[in-house]
Amino acid sequence: MTEGKVVVAVDIGSSKVVTIIARADETINVVGVSEVRSIGIKKGQIVDIEEAVACINSSIEAAERMAGFSVSHVVASIGGSHIESQNSKGVVAVSNPEGEISAGDLTRVIDAARAISLPSSREIIHVLPRTYTVDGQEGIKDPIGMTGVRLEVETHIITAGSTSLRNMEKAFSEVGVDVDAIIFGGYASSLSSLSETERELGVVLVDIGAGTTEISIYVEGSVAYSSVLSIGARHITNDLAIGLRISLESAEKVKLHLSNPKKSKITEDTLGGREEKTDEMDLSDLGLPEQISKVSQKTLIDGIIRPRLNEIFTMVGLEIKKSGYGGQTPSGLVVTGGGARTIGVVDCAKRMLAMPVRIGAPQNLKGIIDEIQDTPFATVVGLAVYGGTIESSGSSLPFGVKMPNMSGVNMSGFPKKVIDVIKSFIP
Repeated sequence: MTEGKVVVAVDIGSSKVVTIIARADETINVVGVSEVRSIGIKKGQIVDIEEAVACINSSIEAAERMAGFSVSHVVASIGGSHIESQNSKGVVAVSNPEGEISAGDLTRVIDAARAISLPSSREIIHVLPRTYTVDGQEGIKDPIGMTGVRLEVETHIITAGSTSLRNMEKAFSEVGVDVDAIIFGGYASSLSSLSETERELGVVLVDIGAGTTEISIYVEGSVAYSSVLSIGARHITNDLAIGLRISLESAEKVKLHLSNPKKSKITEDTLGGREEKTDEMDLSDLGLPEQISKVSQKTLIDGIIRPRLNEIFTMVGLEIKKSGYGGQTPSGLVVTGGGARTIGVVDCAKRMLAMPVRIGAPQNLKGIIDEIQDTPFATVVGLAVYGGTIESSGSSLPFGVKMPNMSGVNMSGFPKKVIDVIKSFIP
């Protein structure tokens, strides 16, 4: 592992915990992947620490075995309805007397923007700069090196519940790894699934997970709105289980069978409402314990799946309206996450939101990518992309040895004490 920075990304979802180990440079070169069914996690939040630790640990260990690499630092995702966002402005005077803006000025102006009033139960996880203004000139993306007196920034701030963050940190500390960063899942998905053009024009990213649906709205190249809905693809599975009177496991098999165009003989004619000659669908190959063999495709799609998809996209439409950026997203909607594989998802989104819709899968991948070049892995690939841009905590020494993080130790008087000790030996 000599080329590129090694990044370990762990996506903690409601249905699965996915770990990838990759070298991050211009592309994400995947060298280890593992996927484990989630236990102790509901709607993106940890509800049982012991069970969550066990499945995170088994996911990381399986990826370690595949990559032949021991994990000490990870980048993790966070989701759930506790995620909220707001936009904030910061203003500072440029410190250089000649008026040249430095990296220090950028740090100060972003710190000024993050000084917002928050309840004690919430913490900031992202302060994402949207645009800078230098002496009244707006729309500047990178002001370093420019000349000015007054520097302003517009930022997008994403906050999370302190309890969820502490539980996640505790889970990883019990696994025995350090967390370099905790990233909002919807933002991570946007890093891997959206093109530069879509971000610049304005786009809505909708990541449909099992228990939650995460929304990120981009305007003029940066995130302007983030939110999470407490509804996801598992609700579709529940509806199928109730409608067909079968178990959740069997309903998931039926849903995946329907959504796989190779296995399921469903065409656009069916989705358009025109019946095909063969409306009966054979489920005998799935080996369901309930021994259901024949069901009506039209009943499943039009009667059970479509109403729930309509509900999800109606709620997405309300969030877009609430954001106030509805008219600034000409690139339309990009749907990703495990729920993006549900049959008829593009059709429903187009009908409910009246905007262009496409399915967004992770891009710029190489290595062991057969499993992960699909929408359910958009978040974990986005985490790897983000991980490649941050500095790992702990000082690096030769041969991959890490200095311990001693931020809590006061070292201010240490050199003087050493000199005093040496002087005491000199006659």
